[in-house]
Amino acid sequence: MPGWLKSIRIDLTALRVSRDFRLLTAAGMVSSFGSILTMIAVPFQMKQLTNSYLAVGLISAVEFIPMVLVGLYGGALADAYNRQKLVLLSEIALLVCAAGLLTNSLLPHPAIWPLYVIGALAAAGSAIQRPAIDPMVIRYVPLEHQTSAAAFGFVQHSLTGVVGMSLAGVLISAVGVPIAYAVDVLTFLISLQLIRKLTPVPPGMEGGKPSLSSIVDGMRYAVARKDLLGTYIVDIACMFLAAPMALLPFWADRMGGPQVLGFLYASFGLGGGLAALTSGWVKNVHRHGLGVILGAAGFGVGVALAGFFDTLWLVVPLLALGGFADGISGLFRVTIWNQSIPDEYRGRLASIEMLSYLTGPQLAGVRSSGVAKIAGLHTSIISGGVACIAAVGALAVSLPAFRNYDARTDEHLLAERARRAALA
Repeated sequence: MPGWLKSIRIDLTALRVSRDFRLLTAAGMVSSFGSILTMIAVPFQMKQLTNSYLAVGLISAVEFIPMVLVGLYGGALADAYNRQKLVLLSEIALLVCAAGLLTNSLLPHPAIWPLYVIGALAAAGSAIQRPAIDPMVIRYVPLEHQTSAAAFGFVQHSLTGVVGMSLAGVLISAVGVPIAYAVDVLTFLISLQLIRKLTPVPPGMEGGKPSLSSIVDGMRYAVARKDLLGTYIVDIACMFLAAPMALLPFWADRMGGPQVLGFLYASFGLGGGLAALTSGWVKNVHRHGLGVILGAAGFGVGVALAGFFDTLWLVVPLLALGGFADGISGLFRVTIWNQSIPDEYRGRLASIEMLSYLTGPQLAGVRSSGVAKIAGLHTSIISGGVACIAAVGALAVSLPAFRNYDARTDEHLLAERARRAALA
C-alpha cells in the first residue's frame, strides 16, 4: 500500500483495544439504521397526508421543544446514574415509539397527530440516551485513542446513513411507509440485546444527584471555556442556517420523485463517511479549533452550490461535499470534547453537545420551510448556505480561544491527561 494511502486511512485502534466499544458501535449501527428509515418516513408521510411545507417543518419544531427541555436533565442523569442502564431504558422507550408509528401507519386512514406526538416523545427519549452514550465511549476507550473512536463513530453514522437513506426512498415508494417503521422496531429489538452485554459504567459525579444546580454548574463550566462554547455555537449556527433536510421531499419532486429522496438524504452521509475513512491524517493536526471552523464553512459552501441546481447528478456530489466538510468539522469537535472535558462533567456537557448538533437541524426545518414558502425552494437553500459561511466567519473572529485551540498546549486537555494517567 502506498505510503500516502496509509497516512490517510482510518485509524481502527479503538475497535481493536475495546470489546465494549465494539458492542456499543454495533448496537449504534443497528439502531441507527432503523431510526434513519423512520426519520425519512415521518416527513414523507406528513407530505403525503398534507402536501404542506409548514406541516412538514412543524415536525422539527415539535421535536425541538422536548429535546431542549429533557436534554439538559438527561445530561445530569448521565452524570448521576449508571450510564449503561440509562441507555437501555431509553432504547426501550424508543422501541415503543417506533411501534406506535407502525400501528398508526397501518390504519385505513392514518392520523396526523401521532406523527407530532410520537415524534416529540421519541425526541425526549433520544435526549436522555445521547448524553449517556458519549461518556461511555470515554470510559471504554483510552484517551490517546479518542480520535480513532471519533473517526469510527462518524463511519458508523455515515454508513448507516448512506445505506438507510439510499434504501428508504426505494422501500417507501415500492412498499409503503409501514415497512420503514417495521424495520425500526426490529432494529431496536436487536440493539437491546447488544446493549445488555455492555460493562456497566458508573456515574461521573460520585454521590451526586440530578438537580437544577448540577445542570447550572455544567452550563457554567461550558460557558467559562470559550473553546468549548465556540464548538457549540458554530455547530448550531451552521445547521440552523444551512441544513436543508425539511426541503428534501419537495426538492426530490423536481428530480424524479420519491425514488430519489433517499439519495438526497444519503449524500450528506456519503461525504461524512468519506471524511472519516480518510481521517488518518487528523491525528497529526493539533489546531483543532481551526479545523472545526474550516469544516463548518465548507458545509455552507456545498449546500449553497447545490441550491443552484435541480439535477440529481450535480446536487448529490455537492451535498456530499458539504457532508465531507461537516464530517471533518465534527471529527475535530468530538476530539476536543472527549479529550479535554473531565468525567464528572461529561454527561452534562454531552447534553449541551447534543443540543448543539440536533437543535440546529430541528430549527432549520422551520427556517428553511418558512423561507421556501415566501421566496421559493432554491432561494431558501442558497441563502442558508451563504448565511452559514458568514456566521462561521464572524464566530471565528469573535472567539479567539476557540480559533486558536491547540491540542499540544491546551491546559484543560493536559490536566485531563494527567488525571487519567494518575488513575491508570
